[in-house]
Amino acid sequence: MLFVALTFVGILALVTGTYWVLFERSESREQGQLRNRLRAAVGQKIAKRIDFLKDTEKQSAITSLDAALERSDRIAGPLKKLLARADMKLSVGGLLLISAGLFLGGWFAISWFARLWWLGLGVGCILACVPFVVVRFKAARRIRTFEEQFPEAIDLIARALRAGHAFTTGLALVSEEAPQPVAGEFRLLYDQQNFGMPLDEALKALAERVPLLDARFFVTAVLTQRESGGNLAEILANLANVIRDRFKVKRQIRVISAHGRITGWVLSGLPPSLAAAMMVLMPGHIKTLIEDPMGPPMVIAAIVLQTVGMLIIKKLVNIEY
Repeated sequence: MLFVALTFVGILALVTGTYWVLFERSESREQGQLRNRLRAAVGQKIAKRIDFLKDTEKQSAITSLDAALERSDRIAGPLKKLLARADMKLSVGGLLLISAGLFLGGWFAISWFARLWWLGLGVGCILACVPFVVVRFKAARRIRTFEEQFPEAIDLIARALRAGHAFTTGLALVSEEAPQPVAGEFRLLYDQQNFGMPLDEALKALAERVPLLDARFFVTAVLTQRESGGNLAEILANLANVIRDRFKVKRQIRVISAHGRITGWVLSGLPPSLAAAMMVLMPGHIKTLIEDPMGPPMVIAAIVLQTVGMLIIKKLVNIEY
């Protein structure tokens, strides 16, 4: 097992090192040279990182991969939105390269060590999904944090309106006073409308970036008030109270469904844990399962049934509120 782990780590280091040497190193050197020229021209020290030089629309530093991703918007578009929700500086091409490196490393290591290419293929597919799972986890955690902070941000805007400030001033206050990630999203909203984008489109872009029902409520309330009039401060204050009540109900539902979620985790983790224990304690049983002609089909059927069971349990405990 130690040899497999060292082989996997070596392949991963080789892939990431090659990517850094061929692309990231050259970009960093070009930014350093430009920074030195600007420092000499201006005569003062500038920031270490020049963010405005970065091409935000570029999907990958590899030209061919970038062109392929630009043509396949169905793949690059959702991944780009997911990375933006997770607030990660990783590009779509970098995410795909990391996934491909994990797939090849796991496939090669298991196939060479266990002499079972189909097992290596399965392990490689599982490892290839790890980067996407990590990005989805970070995006979901950031959205949950935004959901917790959102009522306070709405209250801050309502207080600013009661004090006689404009709605855009309230957005600026939230971007300066609120914690992350609410401050970052409202800073982007304020900058978009401040640099010429219509406020209606900027609000709709916020609702698209933050896939929450509460954010849609906020955008709908503001747009309705702009068209039909009314006391926006009172509307936002009531909306903040509604969001707090919904969040309280959501917490109560999570407490009630905790037993079902824990049961799902235990049932999902029991078969692979038992298989790993048998590989260590009774390797002969696993060898018989692998070498028997009926073994691989039974393993595949078990994995399929296990996946279906996990999806059913997730559907049962995921209660709409």
